[in-house]
Amino acid sequence: MTSLLCITIISLILVASAYSQVTSSPPPLQVKVFADLGSNVTLPCRLLDKDTVSFGSIGVRVKWTKVAHDEALNEDVLLSMGFHKKTYGSFEDRVFLQELDNEDATLVITDVSMEDTGKYRCEIINGMEDTIQEVMLEVRGGLIDGVVFPYSPYSGRYNLNFDDAVQACMEQDAVVATHDQLLEAWKGGLDWCNAGWLSDGTVQYPITVPREPCGGSNNGPGLRSYGRRNKMSRFDVFCYSPEFKGRFYWLVQPDRLTFDEAVQACLDDGAEIAKVGHMFSAWKLEGYDRCDAGWLADGSVRYPISRPRKNCSPTEAAVRFVGFPDKSQKSYGVYCFKAEQ
Repeated sequence: MTSLLCITIISLILVASAYSQVTSSPPPLQVKVFADLGSNVTLPCRLLDKDTVSFGSIGVRVKWTKVAHDEALNEDVLLSMGFHKKTYGSFEDRVFLQELDNEDATLVITDVSMEDTGKYRCEIINGMEDTIQEVMLEVRGGLIDGVVFPYSPYSGRYNLNFDDAVQACMEQDAVVATHDQLLEAWKGGLDWCNAGWLSDGTVQYPITVPREPCGGSNNGPGLRSYGRRNKMSRFDVFCYSPEFKGRFYWLVQPDRLTFDEAVQACLDDGAEIAKVGHMFSAWKLEGYDRCDAGWLADGSVRYPISRPRKNCSPTEAAVRFVGFPDKSQKSYGVYCFKAEQ
């Protein structure tokens, strides 16, 4: 009886000890890393217990994951087991392990994009021993060398889910803007009453002149936010476009053009029909000003005004939007873009 009691007491002590180790285990280590758009970045992760076998050994696994707000939407980035390594999705052939020594599981991401912004989890799995570390990556686009602009497609306002928004910006040679980029654009005077996607999955819009239809006249100037939204919801998007290396210009023509004629006219001039991002970049960064409505590559018609005047945007400097007219109309000229060789 005494022996049985001793065994029971010892078992309880062992269970309590194990429970204590589980409940008191420290949370994952977290660090924050910044990177510039288009650069390479290292996300640090190391094997903390030097007494364990290094992750390069057979049976030890390293897994990098990009963590979503909803864990069910997490993205696999890289999986390593011994000499076998695999990369996934948009990270394929763009990431690798640094491996400076046997404890180094640092991830290197090349050609960083705005969509790389977010939380990353490093897991080093060695039998019963796991090391988990988390890294927050913030990609900075360098607003000083670019411009943020609102965009809605041919189908009209509030017709872009998040994936559509990413694609729409890409088609304008741009990326979805970050919160910080929109904030800087607002500080620079951007005022827009339509809500648009940002790269972190939130939906916001910038207001410099408070008014009733745009969040109320009693609320001060600033960014109005709908918070993080379901990515299948539909809004507009704010795109970030870098300063382009090339020449944006109005193509002088004797006659007005259809859309197809406009595309061909730019090609005949050794250029391409300009994109919306080209126009916003030239207008914001170079002060480009012209009161002629012209075709752009997405089928829209717009014109950039830096000097407000009668009949040409009398109250504000802006890129004026005419619309998406019938492409067979011979009512407009064309803006072209010739990249630097």
